Amino acid sequence: METLLKHFPNLTEKQIKQFSKLEELYTFWNAQINVISRKDVDNFYERHVLHALAIAKIISFKPETKILDVGTGGGFPGIPLAILFPDSDFLLVDSIGKKIKVVNEVAASLGLENVEGLHQRAEKVKGNFDFVVSRAVTRMNRFVPWVKNKFRSHSFNDLPNGIIYLKGGDLHEELNEVNFKYNPTLTKISEFFDSEFFETKQIVQVRMN
Repeated sequence: METLLKHFPNLTEKQIKQFSKLEELYTFWNAQINVISRKDVDNFYERHVLHALAIAKIISFKPETKILDVGTGGGFPGIPLAILFPDSDFLLVDSIGKKIKVVNEVAASLGLENVEGLHQRAEKVKGNFDFVVSRAVTRMNRFVPWVKNKFRSHSFNDLPNGIIYLKGGDLHEELNEVNFKYNPTLTKISEFFDSEFFETKQIVQVRMN
């Protein structure tokens, strides 16, 4: 939590309480349904919460923004972002039902009314969104076709509607596999967080309209 408060010093008291409960909740649920590796549980706030919140360093979602989290697993990056942006709406989807059970249980325990967990494949999700977020679910040439028709045509945030993707390593070859209408923007997470864990981690932002 200290690392989190260092980088996000303006959290409300309610948000601090919610973030403080996360580790206990995920430790409990992880013992029953494995959604986080043991190594990552020991570095929970850095490798899951802070990593998810890197997205908040490039955009502050405005009220009524609709965000789809694809392949959310146990709720990342969606749950931390939903705590930080309580006036935006988050739909967290995963093709594995037991992971969505964890999402909904955690959201209920935290009193997050802006989160819905859905057991569904991304390409089957109905509705249109301002942003699709995800964390290293698959290569971009597979990911983009899943979500390319799910965006609202009008943008009202400071970034245009599109994909915000958390991924590590050298991404140039992977991004060259996709014929994007607009060129992706890459941001190194190490620009915001100084931990060694983030040295190879990046945010890929793709405008989709």
